[in-house]
Amino acid sequence: MDSLNPDLPPLTVTPVPPRVWKFWGTALWGLFIFAAMFVGQIGGVALLVAQRGLPMDLASIQLVGREPQALALSVTMGLPATLVAVWLAIRIKKASFVDYLALHWPSWKQLLLGAVGLILIVVAWETISRSLGREATPGFMTDLLKSGRDKGAALLLLFAFSVAAPMSEEVLARGFLYRGWSASFLRVPGAIILSSLLWTVVHLQYDMYFLAEVFSIGLWFGYMRYRSGSLWLTILLHALNNLTAVVLTMWLGS
Repeated sequence: MDSLNPDLPPLTVTPVPPRVWKFWGTALWGLFIFAAMFVGQIGGVALLVAQRGLPMDLASIQLVGREPQALALSVTMGLPATLVAVWLAIRIKKASFVDYLALHWPSWKQLLLGAVGLILIVVAWETISRSLGREATPGFMTDLLKSGRDKGAALLLLFAFSVAAPMSEEVLARGFLYRGWSASFLRVPGAIILSSLLWTVVHLQYDMYFLAEVFSIGLWFGYMRYRSGSLWLTILLHALNNLTAVVLTMWLGS
């Protein structure tokens, strides 16, 4: 056999490096994806403005955008815009969309671990909130969800915050950003921290206390993304967190 001939050593196959955007490529495409998400969200509100025959200006968009139905449509429209932008970035690299984003189903053990960790983090922050006499949910979110319930937009808001928002944000943060940055000089720890910071920035409508809670949850999601190798896991955990918050606030909150 040729493999036993010392004059003819066996051929070695050099693995092809994965086609991944590294630090700056991921950062620039991340800005593009975020802009696409924003345009999609504004487009949803603009659609309602046009349907009502209002002038297409900033005042009309702000007026309509405060309504629960408009906000639900806005968040929902951000999802397809995000997916298209991410698909374009990955397509240019000629990589697999599924593999790039790690769209693989987690095991039940991984799902259980992720859920238990999330519950412990939420309970810890809830305990701190009560000890400080703070609201467990931002007041404006409580008003929005209850207004949506009273105006017949409960299911729209439930879908927007429990399905569309988790998918959009996870595809961007723990999907695209984590994938590229973890393959750069940042490695896994840096990718988890930086993607969690940027995910927190997306929630600047909250005060510093709630932003700290968001950041801690983001770190846990990032760790579970690394541990499981599954973006679906963080999407499910994110959806579980938002679903619980929406249901408790909308129907059970005082």
